[in-house]
Amino acid sequence: MKKLLIVYYSFTGGTEQMAEAAAEAGRAEEGTEIRPMRAEDCQPEDMLAADGYIFATPENLAAIAGVMKAFFDRCYYPLLGKIEGRPYAAMICAGSDGENAKTQLERIATGWRLKKVIDTLIVCTHAQTEEEILAQKTIGPTDLAKCSEIGATLSAGLAMGIF
Repeated sequence: MKKLLIVYYSFTGGTEQMAEAAAEAGRAEEGTEIRPMRAEDCQPEDMLAADGYIFATPENLAAIAGVMKAFFDRCYYPLLGKIEGRPYAAMICAGSDGENAKTQLERIATGWRLKKVIDTLIVCTHAQTEEEILAQKTIGPTDLAKCSEIGATLSAGLAMGIF
């Protein structure tokens, strides 16, 4: 059975909802085990045990969240040259843009020589004030459906040997 690891960090709940939607849809596909894992708990051995990945993070101050960056810092060199060619997708929960976080995450994945199999999804919450930024987020059904599609596609592709 193939293994899909969903590594995520969420502070206000938006990214967690996105990861949960991807995981739920992935579980509906046969032949793939789905393992959501908070970024602060993920270790290099968890990455090595997976056949594919979904990375989900909020964008904070025009970058991936610090906890997600710490995950990449912790795992990058121990995995260098060991996970090349594995498929991945990414999801960004942003207040207004998300492009810098997308670029940063994709550059890390490129360094690992991962294979991007789905375009990175940016979900924009339009949170602009301190109050809006710190508030708990609710991701709408249209955006959650996009997250579900990512989970289902990656899961099915792994199970069928496409990726």
